[in-house]
Amino acid sequence: MKALFLERTGVLSIREFDLPEPLGPDDVRIKIHTVGICGSDVHYYKHGRIGRYVVEQPMVLGHEASGTVIEVGKNVKHLRPGDRVCMEPGIPDPNSRAYREGKYNLDPSVRFWATPPVHGVLRESVVHPASYVFKLPENVSYGEGALVEPLAIGVYAAQKAEIVPGDIAVVMGAGTIGIVTTLAALAAGCSKVILTDVIQEKLDVAARFGPIVPVNVKKQNLLDVVMEQTEGWGADIIFEASGSSAAAANIFDPLCPGGRIVYIGLPGEPVALDMAYGISKEARIYTIMRYANIYPRALALMGSGKINLKPLITDIYSFNDSIKAFEYASNPRPTSIKVQIVMDL
Repeated sequence: MKALFLERTGVLSIREFDLPEPLGPDDVRIKIHTVGICGSDVHYYKHGRIGRYVVEQPMVLGHEASGTVIEVGKNVKHLRPGDRVCMEPGIPDPNSRAYREGKYNLDPSVRFWATPPVHGVLRESVVHPASYVFKLPENVSYGEGALVEPLAIGVYAAQKAEIVPGDIAVVMGAGTIGIVTTLAALAAGCSKVILTDVIQEKLDVAARFGPIVPVNVKKQNLLDVVMEQTEGWGADIIFEASGSSAAAANIFDPLCPGGRIVYIGLPGEPVALDMAYGISKEARIYTIMRYANIYPRALALMGSGKINLKPLITDIYSFNDSIKAFEYASNPRPTSIKVQIVMDL
């Protein structure tokens, strides 16, 4: 079958994927339909590495995916051929302590699609453990199904934040993760979200999704906006989804006393937090690493209509044009949110 390979930094090719993938008794074989291009895919394409993960040999990209079950192992009971599904891309070691304690996302030996040296799913089919394959609700499209993976990050962040109905949150960064975090926070009970970015076009698009107060931090003072929106008290929660090191410098300023900070974005370098200031507010600081036990919740929110991801899909390419898709995703229009590749388009 054909697959999109990252041959080396900056070089992609479409060629045969000839590694055998036998179907185990607890596995399913899935025909891939849609794959989203994640920021990590683009980062590997442009730089060849993310932190300690280095692309040292050709690797198939893609981990945000949906498809159709075409074959099931003999032990699989909850899925059958023809089911439309999405797939959680990380496979932990069931014998690890992290797995046993319900924190399988923190398993050091987790095998995560398109994370070196594990191949991703920009190919015609894939074999995956049935435990990490989930049926799509009837009203959820393949394109939306391929967005469950980033949405899971936002839902996990909202869960960590311990949202109380009526809370006001700040989300820093209006990229895909910032927007899905905003939607998850609103679905969890936030009365409004103050969303920041430096690109006005992204803020204009995001502002259509609900009670969102867009703040262009190049032109506006975030602290002034937060204090105006909260009658001088401060935001109950701050989600840092930009990965910007500069965002850490004043992250405690807009936070209310006793508020919560959830770090989602991965800074490219160490950040300096004013901990004395944070302690004076008794700030609670959380971090998240991907997600655990979240896919069913994310799908339930989508199926119920509480979260609508359709407007996030802004650019669609065929698999044969997937190299062009990556070239575009590396330098997209400001109004682009999610670029997806459809295998049979």
